[in-house]
Amino acid sequence: MIHWLAPFLFSEDVCRLFSYVSVRAAGAAVTAFLLAILFGPRVIAWLRQLGIRERTDETGSKKLEELHAHKAGTPTMGGLFVLGAILLSCSLWMRFDGANRFSLPGIVLVAGFAAVGMWDDWVKLTDKTRKRGITKREKQGALTLLALLVGLWLLVPAGLQQEMGGPHLYVPFVKDFSIDLAVWFGVPFLLIAIAVLTGSANAVNLTDGLDGLATGCVVTAAIAYAVITYAVGRVDWAQYLLVPHVAGATEMTVMMAALLGGALGFLWFNAAPAMVFMGDVGSLGLGGALGYAALVSRTELVLLVVGGVFVVEALSVILQVASFKLRGKRIFKCAPLHHHFQFGGMPETRVVVRTWVVSALLALCSLALFKVR
Repeated sequence: MIHWLAPFLFSEDVCRLFSYVSVRAAGAAVTAFLLAILFGPRVIAWLRQLGIRERTDETGSKKLEELHAHKAGTPTMGGLFVLGAILLSCSLWMRFDGANRFSLPGIVLVAGFAAVGMWDDWVKLTDKTRKRGITKREKQGALTLLALLVGLWLLVPAGLQQEMGGPHLYVPFVKDFSIDLAVWFGVPFLLIAIAVLTGSANAVNLTDGLDGLATGCVVTAAIAYAVITYAVGRVDWAQYLLVPHVAGATEMTVMMAALLGGALGFLWFNAAPAMVFMGDVGSLGLGGALGYAALVSRTELVLLVVGGVFVVEALSVILQVASFKLRGKRIFKCAPLHHHFQFGGMPETRVVVRTWVVSALLALCSLALFKVR
């Protein structure tokens, strides 16, 4: 929006600045951060007044309830102000013209995933007969439908089906090998889109269990994907790195910058001891944004490294459930994995900071290995 309004408000030299992705990315990050800082206290007070507070008595684990007893009553659904800040910042700083055809579906996806999370949070906190929120089938069904619609949007209106012979799945470290996802009218791409978008959202949701844990990991992942999407979106960088060039992908750099600023703004209030929790409305929206950046930049498999912490957290839950159903035994003391360390006696703040360190190292590794072929 700012790029469109600039000619009416500023001189030609200033307008030229807004054509640079780096300038708009910096503006998006600062705007999202300031909006989160500005509206955070007001939203927290409003949530407290409405009685939208965290419940710690529905986990099914007495020990976990004891460990988190001090968090009872803390306002939740703080994702409302962080996602609001991110979406408003994206609307202001992203371009929607010409080759920038990925901007609008990205905003729609993040807003849609946040809406599903808000639905779940609201039912969980206000309906005494459904204290665990909406059913897994309802949540996954809604996320899948949104992911499918956005995948179709990318294929046809956004033109992925006609560009470069259609979308491909590129394998890291391999120079001349890719899997064609355009066959059968793009059905493989749609399946990949659903898996990446919903998987990323659910993985961040599972990681959101300790003060600042998921938020800090989102920060490092957003930085990594800001660099990756910028490289993929520039012809010269893509040629040098031997990665596919995707015209318009640089706008995802602006979205990732907004994600970074918003997450840092939320961390201001979510750092231990947390003044507010993000709830599903925040975690599903943030996870969806990361998955969307990976999908647009054609680096779906790189996301497994960038978001390695989220992957491990999700796998720990899958393995725990599978082991208990098949063997009657649990692998971990508690899942997701961060609770396993808590049950082992590690202080919460130490679990969080060490996880941040691992997440930062994984982000650095993904950037260092991006050139390897």
